[in-house]
Amino acid sequence: MSDPINITGEEAFEKHVLKSEVPVLVDFWAEWCGPCRMMAPVLEDFAREYEGKLVVAKVNVEHNDNQKLAYQYQIQSIPNMKLFKGGQVAKEFIGFRPKPVFAEELKQVI
Repeated sequence: MSDPINITGEEAFEKHVLKSEVPVLVDFWAEWCGPCRMMAPVLEDFAREYEGKLVVAKVNVEHNDNQKLAYQYQIQSIPNMKLFKGGQVAKEFIGFRPKPVFAEELKQVI
């Protein structure tokens, strides 16, 4: 069973996201963010349901080692989920999404 990967720092981001063989859904979030906490169980479900087809990664934008990543990927509002394919952003999802809606949106791009 797969769980979301917690990423801290640019090296980990490059290894787990940019160099991934499968698409990676990166959740840029913060602990104080209510909608981010509401998205967490949906993303945990996706990590298990799409195991082998999709990796779910979490980047806490409040962590000092992640602030450069947040700036680089222009995170201005959270939750902000970006789908990476081949090291590039393929799709961006901003704000809370009910699981059925988000699952349908993901199916269109993975």
